[in-house]
Amino acid sequence: MKTGALIGCGFFAENHLHAWRDVAGAEISAICDRDPERLRIVGEMFGIDRRYADAEQMLTDGSFDFVDIATTVASHRPLVELVAQSGAHIICQKPFADSMTDARAMVAAANAAGLSLMVHENFRWQSAIRAAKALIDDGSIGEPFWGRVSFRSAYDVYAAQPYLATDDKFIIQDLGIHLLDIARFLFGDVAALSASTRRVNPKIRAEDVATMLLHHKSGLASMVDCSYATQLPEESFPQTLLEIDGEKGTLRLSVGYRLTLTDQQGTREIDVSPPLLPWAERPWHNIQESVFAIQQHFVEQLEKGGVTETSGADNLKTLELVYGAYESAADHGKSVTLE
Repeated sequence: MKTGALIGCGFFAENHLHAWRDVAGAEISAICDRDPERLRIVGEMFGIDRRYADAEQMLTDGSFDFVDIATTVASHRPLVELVAQSGAHIICQKPFADSMTDARAMVAAANAAGLSLMVHENFRWQSAIRAAKALIDDGSIGEPFWGRVSFRSAYDVYAAQPYLATDDKFIIQDLGIHLLDIARFLFGDVAALSASTRRVNPKIRAEDVATMLLHHKSGLASMVDCSYATQLPEESFPQTLLEIDGEKGTLRLSVGYRLTLTDQQGTREIDVSPPLLPWAERPWHNIQESVFAIQQHFVEQLEKGGVTETSGADNLKTLELVYGAYESAADHGKSVTLE
């Protein structure tokens, strides 16, 4: 049994803790947060008696196999480096870092200590996304040549996360990062991209609409688009939709978790609805399912001594897309070449 601690008891950390209860081979024995009320609420909710206001003190007091960092981005580098010094493996919430310098430093710190570092980049772990990937991999549509990853909504995300309305960067860093990671997962790494952004909601500080065109190293072109300013006849939050064209057929992931495969034999529809875990609630259940899946993957890789799918090193490539998109948008959509 792997023993872990969690730092950060905010809005999304409750999903982490629910999932840790279900993960085979792991348990959370301590939590840490600077807000005493959140610490009390979460501690009582999950029956965790070891509660700390100071992460360094928590790491000094207890020997942990891993630490789950579920804080906001500005605190990630000091916490990752602190945990690495303690000798515990690390999970860090996305966005991993607010600069490539910090991201590379965190990867280097974990590598120097011989520790696993995984970024909690969970959207690619949604069962609907995994189902689409499986069909691509088994050749159902042949070689893909075009794709679209889309998330468009008018859902009020600011109510539970008010800082999203005041941050200097919003939709690409908070949501687009997931979609860019899905594009890498489905279509491979990216050679160049261009982007445009817009702020539609006058009550927020940063962009709430973004459109990105990716040129993948395979030759495939994909579009990644996201919006929190789109009024639709049917609210699809928090579903990610897909369109994928291949040499032998097409895939479409539509509202309601309908995955449609069309090829020369005709069209068939597959229900890829996520399971509703006992602690989950609609419409968040697809994301909550992916939280469990990625944390189970982390523990399994620790047991095997393997590399996690969304390792810190891998996530550097996703972060490069995020900051490349901001660079392109600031330069009127000029194409940015990636390493």
